[in-house]
Amino acid sequence: MPGDELVSIANVKPRDVIEYQILVEEPSFEIEVMRGGLTFSVSIEKLAGEPLGVEVSSALFDRVRTCDNHCEFCFIYQLPKGMRKSLYMKDDDYRLSFLYGNFTTLTRFTEWDLERVVTERLSPLFVSIHATDPALRTRMLRNPRGAISLRWLKAMLEEGIEVHGQIVVCPGLNDSQNLHRTLSGVLAEYPELETIAVVPLGISKFLKEPAMREHTEQEAQDVVDIVEYFQGVFMELLGRRMVYCSDEYYLLAGREFPEHTNYDGFPQHENGIGMARAFERAFFGDKKAQIGIKPGFFSWVDGAPAQGYRAKRTTETLHIRSKGRFSGRIGVLTSGYGKRVLEPIIKAAGADHVRLIEVRNVFFGGNIAVAGLMTGVDLSRTLLAEPDGDRYILPDVCLTEGRFLDGLRLDDLPKAVEVIPTDGASFRAAIAMENSKLTGVVR
Repeated sequence: MPGDELVSIANVKPRDVIEYQILVEEPSFEIEVMRGGLTFSVSIEKLAGEPLGVEVSSALFDRVRTCDNHCEFCFIYQLPKGMRKSLYMKDDDYRLSFLYGNFTTLTRFTEWDLERVVTERLSPLFVSIHATDPALRTRMLRNPRGAISLRWLKAMLEEGIEVHGQIVVCPGLNDSQNLHRTLSGVLAEYPELETIAVVPLGISKFLKEPAMREHTEQEAQDVVDIVEYFQGVFMELLGRRMVYCSDEYYLLAGREFPEHTNYDGFPQHENGIGMARAFERAFFGDKKAQIGIKPGFFSWVDGAPAQGYRAKRTTETLHIRSKGRFSGRIGVLTSGYGKRVLEPIIKAAGADHVRLIEVRNVFFGGNIAVAGLMTGVDLSRTLLAEPDGDRYILPDVCLTEGRFLDGLRLDDLPKAVEVIPTDGASFRAAIAMENSKLTGVVR
């Protein structure tokens, strides 16, 4: 029954949903259940691999392994007070890396963790690298274990575990020659890495670290040049590009996005790598590029809850039309970066009835201009200045279970909006109108 506490499975108290999944794969076992303070046993008989049909309340049944680094660029330190408690939780748990694609620094990783990862083949995992030089990595993580924790990365790669890496580039710290040294170090020490995402740090107006600042256009161009140089090196020596710049870097640098073939199947799509090209391809009819938010391991773990950005975007009705007469115009609510990505797509499609409405991020401030961080208060301010009678479209990427990051819900907005999945095909379908044919083809 809902609310029951699962005490043990086959006399084993599972630590997390991963172990739970392994235990319930068997065709017969006993489960111990606590209900209303009383404990009883239930014998289970089923087919091997058949789902048990239980939904668990959390992915981890023991304590979440929190992060003990103190990175200057950590965005959690840049959040304002008064938000949901869950937003302030810093995890550094390899299990959440496996389940949901969270990045871990491995500074709290142990020999016992390595044995479990290798034995249970917990793959893929996602690791924050930032720098391969021990002193620089210690400096960036503000943790002495940062100097040695990448030894676990090497050990996992030697055992055939698939690992995807990330480098958050901070101007004046790990960019320029240090970024060059880091990618050279990857080639020398970790050539088995599957991919590396190079992303810029996000800065909110609440940042209190004086050494952290936004990239200049020239610095962004330098990062793109270094990454593209190493793509050539990796391709020549390893037969694959391995390293990719985030879309944000190309926008900061004022450069065109690479062709879609240069993203090799968009392996780090959720980390902002190739999102614009995948969106464009899907908009113009390439069904293979309809990526959206990829499902993670949790989608086939019986009963594992979706969490964070993998949670359902909204539990409310997705299509909400404004009352009154429709003007025939569509307003697309998006961020500064979103507008720059969508402008050429709208123009190529000949969608004259569509206008892009930039939602300036006052809530976070700084250089925050991605659609996923739009808040209810900024959307409300923007909508108040917009005319009645238009249809207003909002990407679902800024919602988690119907709630914006600032806690507001769709019903709190001053005008009705139509929430659509954040992918090109859904966007094209949403703006298509009987009296307006969309043009354009896949490039």
